Amino acid sequence: MSTTAHPTSADLFEVTRTETPVPDAEREAALAAPKFGTVFTDHMARISWSQETGWSNRRVEKYGPLLLDPAAAVLHYGQEIFEGLKAYKHPDGSVWTFRPQANAARFAKSAHRLALPQLSESDFLGAIQALVSTDVAWVPGGEETSLYLRPFMYASETFLGVRPSLEAEFLVIASPVGPYFAGGVRPVSIWVAEDYHRAGAGGTGDAKCGGNYAASLLPQQEAYDKGFEQVCFLDASTNTYLEELGGMNVCVVYADGIVATPPISGSILEGVTRSSVLRLLTDAGNAVEERPITLAELKTGLADGSISEVFACGTAAVMTPIGRLAGVGFDLTVGDGTAGPVTTRIRAELTDIQYGRAADRHGWLHRLA
Repeated sequence: MSTTAHPTSADLFEVTRTETPVPDAEREAALAAPKFGTVFTDHMARISWSQETGWSNRRVEKYGPLLLDPAAAVLHYGQEIFEGLKAYKHPDGSVWTFRPQANAARFAKSAHRLALPQLSESDFLGAIQALVSTDVAWVPGGEETSLYLRPFMYASETFLGVRPSLEAEFLVIASPVGPYFAGGVRPVSIWVAEDYHRAGAGGTGDAKCGGNYAASLLPQQEAYDKGFEQVCFLDASTNTYLEELGGMNVCVVYADGIVATPPISGSILEGVTRSSVLRLLTDAGNAVEERPITLAELKTGLADGSISEVFACGTAAVMTPIGRLAGVGFDLTVGDGTAGPVTTRIRAELTDIQYGRAADRHGWLHRLA
């Protein structure tokens, strides 16, 4: 059963509905076959901030282009952050999201690291609920579908000096989505990048900011060119330890049932899905180890069979089995190349909770509509 709804500050948002909503037939066509991040709902939630007035002007307004001065700080110094979470339609028609308080906390942590103003949990949750309740008709109900929510903040001050911006904008936009990877849930192929790194010690690796993703795009493209679907990064200090994929955490399942994942060390994003998966694994009796994992250990384990599964996890893709791992001088199949039993079982349990098909025993769900 779903958890009890929590109060939010959604009622503080002034809603101005668009006079030109997407026609019903066009919206239904988009919901019937949603693609990740290509179609957006009719509205967006927004709050403005300045050092002088603080957070103000909470509103839901028509989705549309932003007006930016060419000297806006974000365009020159990359001072921006974002989050990602989903809204799920349950069998009774109600709409829920999953652990948004964790996203709110990470958003505040990212803001601190990027010298942006910290948004309260109440405003974060209120903006999401105000938008989803306004655009509830956009929440799809098909298998493996959801409404992807993208909260983000950017430095909006018109100023070219190198210092933290004195003005910022926070917005939430939403997009109906299906599976992140084309073809649905299936094993993906991974190229291990040994000549590029996503982040280093003391950097912004544990903040969810655009710069980290921009740094991953060239190695990601080179992986595509080699015929692989994702890239895995190693640590910047020694170039020997697994860190994470371009946008997902990575976990290794050993034949004896132990599951290991790289520790949160300051250069790895603390994934909400990651922590949820680790909790479900522990509940299921799997020993979980958050420890450094060398590429050499992974290669040896795959070769001798002591490692039986490898999977990636994140909000967009949930849990994705890895079927092939390759890099300079090696090309290995993970297990038999199919989704393993641990990955399959935990993914099913997690998605059953998110979609309201299983009991939410940890109180992870939050009602939006």
